Amino acid sequence: MALNPFQMAQQQFDHVADMLKLSPTVREFLRWPQREFHFHIPVRMDSGEVRIFQGYRVQHNDARGPNKGGLRFHPSETIDSVRALATWMTWKCAVADIPLGGGKGGVIVDPSTLSNSEKERLVRGWVQQMWKNIGPRQDVPAPDVGTTPQMMGWMMDEYSKLTGQYTPGVITGKPVGGGGSLGRTEATGFGVVYTIREAMQHLKLESGKTRAAIQGFGNVAQYAAIGYKQILGGNVVCVSYWDRDDRASYTVSKEKDFDPQFLQSITDQYGSINKAKAVEAGYQIESADAWLSKDVDVLIPAALEGQINAQNVAEISKTVKIIAEGANGPTTPDADTVIRERGIFLLPDFLCNSGGVTVSYFESVQNDMNYYWPKNEVLEKEDHILTGAFHAVLDMALSENAYMRDAAYMVAIARVVKAMQLRGWI
Repeated sequence: MALNPFQMAQQQFDHVADMLKLSPTVREFLRWPQREFHFHIPVRMDSGEVRIFQGYRVQHNDARGPNKGGLRFHPSETIDSVRALATWMTWKCAVADIPLGGGKGGVIVDPSTLSNSEKERLVRGWVQQMWKNIGPRQDVPAPDVGTTPQMMGWMMDEYSKLTGQYTPGVITGKPVGGGGSLGRTEATGFGVVYTIREAMQHLKLESGKTRAAIQGFGNVAQYAAIGYKQILGGNVVCVSYWDRDDRASYTVSKEKDFDPQFLQSITDQYGSINKAKAVEAGYQIESADAWLSKDVDVLIPAALEGQINAQNVAEISKTVKIIAEGANGPTTPDADTVIRERGIFLLPDFLCNSGGVTVSYFESVQNDMNYYWPKNEVLEKEDHILTGAFHAVLDMALSENAYMRDAAYMVAIARVVKAMQLRGWI
């Protein structure tokens, strides 16, 4: 039976808890969320019928600050996937050393099957269920898979109506002009690239001579691909994507002159590339898992959890030197063992993809000040925080002779435990 995401998150935590010799009390507290919300959302569809949707919000730990984390709309969402993502958000905020805790939300739905008006009613319904338990000082949702800045704008508006005051800081990832921050769109993908840059400097690799293969072509993967070329001067050779028409995944590849901005221009809001236009421009369409076996220097899994596992980890090319986890939980523990044995330098998810939550934090700060920074200032501040986070984890890995994932957990868990101690919880 496959390991579910929450079991995977707990297994990763337990491994480092043993290394840190955490007390049974602290361990039990951190293995589980502090609070969970399960609820039904009735939505009147355009046809006039009322459908009931299952919604969730999990608040894992708020010792370091308000819970923070995205809202995912996906047909295969489960409470365990939300628990896992909330747990990873706690570690992500802690490793980036921003004053927030971990949370995550979800609705079991395929958003591509809904009209815009149905999506608006659904997200407003989610807020109606949760508004007493979210807020700028409690829990701050954000976009994730299947949700958009516009949907965050609707949610902020609904919360403001219910509370009777304009409260932009209740939600981040909002549209620019509606309380959103410049730089938020690029933040997660560029953050992946900033951490890759630091890893390459550590490994003494010339970034301009490297090649990367990317899984996914949603927001994170798009800007990781763009940043890989613009910031590092390296070459991307492929991305994978989910084709909504075929209901299947493919890899789109081109050995030379791969142009992520062109592909972005023929991609819909759900990351589905127009296959015919790609082929016309000289791109090859390959199998879904072709990205994994490419002869590249860097692999960037930037789709969903559990994508590198015991069944396919052996397909990773001997040329791969860095795996940068743009997605949350893309590597299972048994695949981790193989990656560690092969000496591939791993950039763990909650370090590598923490650029999004970092700029979400900046958005909250700007909302509080009612003063907004230019894009270059936002991205410079993000780069500064992620570079510091990378070196804190690298220093821990080198001093403790630890795998980078374990080192990231050591840094994050120690910071959360310290906050719990200072607050008198333990």
